[in-house]
Order: sequence, then structure tokens, then C-alpha cells
Amino acid sequence: MEKLTEKSCKEFSELLASKSAVPGGGGASALAGAVGAALGSMVGNLTIGKEKYAAVEEDIRALIKRADELRAKLLTCVERDAEAFEPLSKAYGIPKDDPMREEIMESCLRVAAEVPLEILELCCEAIELQRGFAEKGSALAVSDAGCGAALCWGAMYGAAVNVKVNTKAMLDRQYAEEINARVDGLTEKYWRIAEAIYEDVYRRFC
Repeated sequence: MEKLTEKSCKEFSELLASKSAVPGGGGASALAGAVGAALGSMVGNLTIGKEKYAAVEEDIRALIKRADELRAKLLTCVERDAEAFEPLSKAYGIPKDDPMREEIMESCLRVAAEVPLEILELCCEAIELQRGFAEKGSALAVSDAGCGAALCWGAMYGAAVNVKVNTKAMLDRQYAEEINARVDGLTEKYWRIAEAIYEDVYRRFC
């Protein structure tokens, strides 16, 4: 079976627009985060080898290496998010009088929440990298670092709401609230960082 990430942009967007359960918001967020990370790598690759930026070349190479790793992980999450949702979708079909329903549902909800939480964490790190690309990268490509930060920013929030839709249905409220606190802490910290990066870049063109 063809992987979601092996489809063309047109095919992926059409599948996303259809009534198919997957890909959904989690997979779309992972893809957006991967594109954002890729823009950071582009800034870096347009910077290395330039005499003007020789002093920061090693820093840029390290940023590119990590951004490429994040991009690969986020693309993997596109597939994993779809895989995690399948058992949950089946669990919703279990009759409500089935004595095993609650236990199965709880297990599936945890699995379904794990991938978007990872997507969120990866996007937060990708946002942090964009700061480095914006500060040290080529001035000719800095707009792409701003765009990358904006995409990762949106992907972060997309992942967050996909965690919350699962924790909302969990019966183990202590576990759910622990996950929610993790989500809230990360989004509160990184929306500020992303906004600062974007505003810094945007003001350079005003």
C-alpha cells in the first residue's frame, strides 16, 4: 500500500479533503511541521560556503543536521498518526454494553494521543531552530526562516488540539491532565518564541 508521504501534493490534499478518516489534522500538522523544518534547512544551505558567513558556518551546519532529522521524524509521524487512529476508529464501533469497551477505548485513546504529542514536541524544537537560522543565516533567505517559524507554529497548535481531542475522552483524568499540562506548557512557551522570530523577520522588510 502506498504511504501517505509518497503521494503527490495534489493526491495528499485531495485525500485530506475527502471523507476518509486519515489523513487528518495530526498528519496534516506533521506535514506542515516537516515543511517548516525544510525551510530552515534551505536557509542554512543557502548560507554555507559563503565567505560572509564563514564565522557561523559550523553553527549553521549543526542547525541543518538537526532540522533534517526533525523533518524525517515529522514525515514518519504522518504515517504513524494514521496508524494510531485506525484502532481507535474501530473501538468507537464496539457496542456500549460490551464489558471490554471502556478498557479498549482507554488504551486506544492513549495511543492516539501519543503521536500528536510527539508532533507537537518536534515542532517546538523546529521553532527553536528557526531562531538560529533567522539570526545566523543568509539575509537573502531570512524570509524563509520566518515562513518556517510560522508553519511550525501552526503545526504546533494543530498537534495540540489533536492531543486534546483524545485526552478529553479519557476516563483516567489524572493521566489526561498530565498530558494536557505538557501540551499547555509547550504551546505557551513556543508560541511566544515563534511570534518573536516571525516579528523579527517581518520587521526587516518594513
